[in-house]
Amino acid sequence: MKSTINIFFLLLGTIAFAQIGKRFPSEKKIIKDPVTGIDLIFLTTKSAGDSKTYPTHPQWTSDGEWLIFRTKRANGEAMAVNEKSGVMVQVTEGGYTGTLCMAQKSMKLYFMRKGEGEKMQIMEVNLEAVFADSEKGKMKPISAYERICGTTNPEMGASGDMALDADEDRVYFRIGKEEAARHLDPNIKIEKSFGPRNMGAGPGGISSMNIKTGEIKHVVSVPFQVGHIQSNIWNPGELVFCWETGGKSPQRTWTVMADGSGLRPLYPESDFEWVTHEVVISKDEVAMAIMGHRKIDIQKEAPVEITTSTEVRNPQNPGQESNWGNSGTREKPTGLAIVNLRTREMIIAGQTKSGSGLWHVHGSSDGRWAVGDDFSRSLYLIDRKTNEMMMLTTGHKETAADHVHPTFNRDGTKIEIQSAMLSEDNRTLNICIVNVPKEWLKRK
Repeated sequence: MKSTINIFFLLLGTIAFAQIGKRFPSEKKIIKDPVTGIDLIFLTTKSAGDSKTYPTHPQWTSDGEWLIFRTKRANGEAMAVNEKSGVMVQVTEGGYTGTLCMAQKSMKLYFMRKGEGEKMQIMEVNLEAVFADSEKGKMKPISAYERICGTTNPEMGASGDMALDADEDRVYFRIGKEEAARHLDPNIKIEKSFGPRNMGAGPGGISSMNIKTGEIKHVVSVPFQVGHIQSNIWNPGELVFCWETGGKSPQRTWTVMADGSGLRPLYPESDFEWVTHEVVISKDEVAMAIMGHRKIDIQKEAPVEITTSTEVRNPQNPGQESNWGNSGTREKPTGLAIVNLRTREMIIAGQTKSGSGLWHVHGSSDGRWAVGDDFSRSLYLIDRKTNEMMMLTTGHKETAADHVHPTFNRDGTKIEIQSAMLSEDNRTLNICIVNVPKEWLKRK
């Protein structure tokens, strides 16, 4: 009888732990960077499996007060942290898959969830109601906060790589090879895997769903693997995506309109260029990294062959496998590149003097700042008017479970990163805010 009671209370505790609206106490702590002296505002400090949403998507809710992040502290559910108070609130119940999409015109959160069979549900959460009831300590059933926008058919092979349109009336998501092939000209050559990670083979594609009616429309099919789907949150119906190989692609960046028109390479690259981590930063601009992370063997006049054709990945210094081809060296211009979607002009906003070069990049929507990290997990701020570069913080441990992934807020005054600086196991990440220095914000 005693064991039965214990099991009952154990199950009860698990159910309560998984409930939407559950509150977690503040862990907020401000630490000065040991090298730069800049304040690092850690919103989480425990080792609880925290990580940011990918930099291709907004991180803050529309009111600018909460950041949504992934964590294991609530059985893998999504969490919000109030930037001012540090209080955390669980914002999903029942799990999610793929990207967390924060609306910027309303307090809504969108994501995918696996349904029956191979179906995928597009879910909407009313964050305003969740936060209000959580603060009162009077949560309602999950149905009071959550809505199913629509469900995909199993044969579509839909996945959680998803983006919310600027009009916030539809989402875009990746589809499987069979569904993509149905909409592709049979005369188009299907691309094979590229590089040592055996990724990139096509076909791939994107579909959309009207989140008010559930109507699904095909957007585009291409002969290669699609990844990093993102919308231009300032310009309705405009998408950016990539040819995903896990490294160098023959042509990494692509753009297309929601009706399937205008498909083209965003930045036509050469075989010696290693282009990666593209992100829409304003109505007309996309930032990306042109990597300069590979050494040259002067004797052979070719990249140093670090490995054989068999992939041996180095998580601290990736991309060194010889069979990526002749790319990623500093024989040609490299750095944080910004491409104009309208004029198609590209500029290099900045580059580190040595090391891997800027790797994951972002920029403020007003065109003032750009930001990037490197292989050492250091973070650099760039004044786009003067080209001045400042290291904001460093020492976030090369052994971290993931990379820094900087993302500006909508005002361009602060940057969210994920950091292992406080990690006891040298891997666990925490959510951290770095403000643009006041003296830089005062510049005209």
